[in-house]
Amino acid sequence: MKNVKISKLWDQLHSSYWFIPAVMAVLATALAFTMLTLDRTGKVEIDYWWVYTGGSDGARSLLEAVAGSMVSVAATAFSITIVALQLAAANFGPRLLRNFMQDTGNQVVLGTFLGTFIYCLFVLRTIHGEGDGYSQFVPQLAVTVGILLAIISIGILIYFIHHASTIIQASHVIQNVSTDLHSAIERLFPQKIGRGEPEERQGFAEIPMSFEEESLSIRANSTGYLQAIDDKELMNIACQYNLLIRLQIRPGQFIVQGSGLVFIFPGHKLNQKLTKKINNAFILGKERTELQDVEFPFNQLVEIALRAISPAVNDPFTAIRCIDQLSAGLCHIVQRDFPSPYRYDKNNKLRIIAEGLKFAGLMDAAFNQIRQYGRSDVAVTIRLLEAIAAIATYTNNSKYQAVLRHHAEMILQNIREELSQEQDRKDVEERYHQVIQNLENGSNINDWG
Repeated sequence: MKNVKISKLWDQLHSSYWFIPAVMAVLATALAFTMLTLDRTGKVEIDYWWVYTGGSDGARSLLEAVAGSMVSVAATAFSITIVALQLAAANFGPRLLRNFMQDTGNQVVLGTFLGTFIYCLFVLRTIHGEGDGYSQFVPQLAVTVGILLAIISIGILIYFIHHASTIIQASHVIQNVSTDLHSAIERLFPQKIGRGEPEERQGFAEIPMSFEEESLSIRANSTGYLQAIDDKELMNIACQYNLLIRLQIRPGQFIVQGSGLVFIFPGHKLNQKLTKKINNAFILGKERTELQDVEFPFNQLVEIALRAISPAVNDPFTAIRCIDQLSAGLCHIVQRDFPSPYRYDKNNKLRIIAEGLKFAGLMDAAFNQIRQYGRSDVAVTIRLLEAIAAIATYTNNSKYQAVLRHHAEMILQNIREELSQEQDRKDVEERYHQVIQNLENGSNINDWG
């Protein structure tokens, strides 16, 4: 895995509305000085019909019009973006705002308008006519590029109008979250991961008998959501100090200052320097991210589904879309080995014990709240059972099958208590029996496509 702190920094930059526009503004400045230098040196042949050949007054008027319009359009685009963010927070939940902030299209649009404005300003200051007290200079090539940037900006504006109306659609939002979910699964659950049950038992046997008595806890020095753990740094610390480290928390959990982070063994090696080093390996922030927290995209899809089936919205079709994507993510993950909690150094010595997510926890996160809030909605309930039936065809793992059966039974029990229509109960029971049949038949899928 690439450096966690670099990944975190890029995530912060990618989630900001200033980084890409700032980069594009710098590029526009560099482009302006390059074009002006070429105009002054005369090294580029500009005897073409499409090159600006007017005088200084015309060049000034032209660039002033472009610059003024770019400021107005940039302000309008920013206003539309703010409205889109407000709609997203109201319709999909405030936790989805981060996904909108990461939208590269909006950032490039703002950067294009601001970059064109800055380019025009730098070129404008160099234009001199005969009566200005300077030698006459009209940067024809630079003015031509300014016209080209204005034309490009018109195309970007048309794109932005389409893009702004697309990104607030439920299908688009759900698909983006689903893409983040599958990316997180690929990143955190690669094909070759985990040591399997026999080696897990071996790792358990390597834990010293006196671990509980001789280990000491290192506590957090700040408060926030655990966004990532620098596992390479933690392994280096364990090897450098000859320690066995057992994590008390995992990414995605909320950490209160003074709560336990890890146990270290032997405890007598604990000192202030070691405490600071280990705290620096834990990256905390104001919100959860999918960097090392695969449960977070599940929660985002669940949040959209819950808002959709609320009495105020009453949109079961959006909830069904979310269930479809949740089931796709779970079908993906059941084909991957969950990471072993035991981490070894190059000498095959146990150094870190990190208890992670279990399949049962992911199933609870994906389906529990939707089942609880949608228990009176037959369409949502049927789709939940169909999703479980689909997941069952992707695994032969007996533990996973037990979890799937448990969720199907809870759904069936809810329906028997809630529904009064006999036909509705029969439809739900039919889907339940399909789940049981699929669990008995086992997986018929070899690889994730």
